[in-house]
Amino acid sequence: MKLINVIIPAYNEADSIAKVIAEIPNSVSEIIVINNASTDNTVEKALQAGATVLTENNKGYGFACLCGMNYIAKQSKKPDIVVYIDGDYSDYPEELTKLVKPIIEDNIDFVIGARVKELREQGSMTPQQIFGNWLATFLMKLLFRATFTDLGPFRAIKYNRLLELQMEDKTYGWTVEMQLKALKRKLTYTEVPVRYKKRIGISKVSGTVKGSIFAGIKILGWIFKYSFK
Repeated sequence: MKLINVIIPAYNEADSIAKVIAEIPNSVSEIIVINNASTDNTVEKALQAGATVLTENNKGYGFACLCGMNYIAKQSKKPDIVVYIDGDYSDYPEELTKLVKPIIEDNIDFVIGARVKELREQGSMTPQQIFGNWLATFLMKLLFRATFTDLGPFRAIKYNRLLELQMEDKTYGWTVEMQLKALKRKLTYTEVPVRYKKRIGISKVSGTVKGSIFAGIKILGWIFKYSFK
């Protein structure tokens, strides 16, 4: 039986966080919610739903993810697999089982939940998200011969492989950094098609012009940085 930890970065997700936690399969050993400077009652809702709750006051997706990793590093019993999922209820948490399946059954290192068009609710991804995903994965294919089709936040990775990546991005570049470093270190990887629906609340990244621009710059920056290494 593989030990699985889930990390959920959460900024003002009081309306959705309990739903996400409730639908995560019982096979998961610990659900770790990172309260990323929320101003609503995200913390209370997550605690009531049974999660471990940490607080990271430095705003940024990467800051939250790194906080979760630091917590795991201090535990006496380390997980075999770490799963990342957003706290906005746009993913289907019960699909975690099929996300970790290639790791458990086929010894794959890293799995991306790919938000394929035929499984996406209409309007669940903004035009800038769709274009950004296409551009980033196209460049990774061109420069690194990668087969990624998405930068989806719902992902699973072996814990020991995650440590090898030495993750560092503090904000919008976390997902693409992980994928680029997985390519550079020659991790085995695959994608699993997952369903995707409209999130609860407004996106802090793609829901604003500023967020979309900064995310795009960060993602392209990481890709071109690694293309010259």
